[in-house]
Amino acid sequence: MRDPHSVVMPIRLRLFLSLIAAGAIAGACGKSFAPGTAEEGAGAGKQTAVLEGAAQSQSGASDPQQALENLSQDLLDKLATIESETEAAVIEEEIWDAWLVSGSPTVDIVMKRGLEYQESEDPESARDMFDRAIAIKPDYAEAWNRRALLFFNDGKYDEAIADLESTLTYEPRHFGAWIGLGMIFESIERPEAALKAYRNALEIHPHALAAKRGEARMSRIVEGMPI
Repeated sequence: MRDPHSVVMPIRLRLFLSLIAAGAIAGACGKSFAPGTAEEGAGAGKQTAVLEGAAQSQSGASDPQQALENLSQDLLDKLATIESETEAAVIEEEIWDAWLVSGSPTVDIVMKRGLEYQESEDPESARDMFDRAIAIKPDYAEAWNRRALLFFNDGKYDEAIADLESTLTYEPRHFGAWIGLGMIFESIERPEAALKAYRNALEIHPHALAAKRGEARMSRIVEGMPI
């Protein structure tokens, strides 16, 4: 189990991951990304619970946003060194939970609506919500990350790459964004860039299954490793 002293607030509900679980087919990303070890969540209902629970848990903090940032950074520190895959999956969930809370109640409401639209397969409305979140809080990494998935699903790889790079500008240790970049670069036949992205993800999240598989595929292509 996790070390309770490393957690600032009890954010434990599993959210629907922005980078949904993908297969390990070399050279073809399909229509989704895969962040790591945690299983796919159960959709907008849990997303809403995450937002509401996190907001309530922060109500007594003197600086809720700083507490949230400290939480995610502490968890990322631990994720990089944890040996147990089970513990890594738990920590990964808590990181995604923390990333889903922006520190702005308005942005949180807009993001919640965007996630609900995404879950109900209404990408245009979801895109509108994520656009609004970015306009209100341009330094909120997760809004860029969520919009990147919509661009990717629409085959707009240049826009998806740009949004993932913005995600990494505001959260350099966003392992999901690194994996997303790796899978895009793999799909457009840029194996060197894909390999670098996967390895960056693994430095942050050594147990990320999608990154492990991607790194194995690309290392065989780039470095000529035997199958």
